Amino acid sequence: MSEPQTNSPQAGEPSLSFREAMDELEGILERIEGEEIDIDRLAEELRRAAQLLDLCRGKIRKAEVEVTQIVQSLEDPEET
Repeated sequence: MSEPQTNSPQAGEPSLSFREAMDELEGILERIEGEEIDIDRLAEELRRAAQLLDLCRGKIRKAEVEVTQIVQSLEDPEET
């Protein structure tokens, strides 16, 4: 738990925005598709991509919950 906040997958990178995560994912995809990636780094890049996907999915789920709550409060304003 005393690990510094770097590109550590375990850190979860809460300060990374959705757009930043998507940009990094796109970069990884381009390197893989363009065969620019060294085979020795492939597993590392795929691991990072999986972490970024998890981060993005979490942000999407959170946004869905917030939007649902907002819509419900607009539909039934007496509940607030």
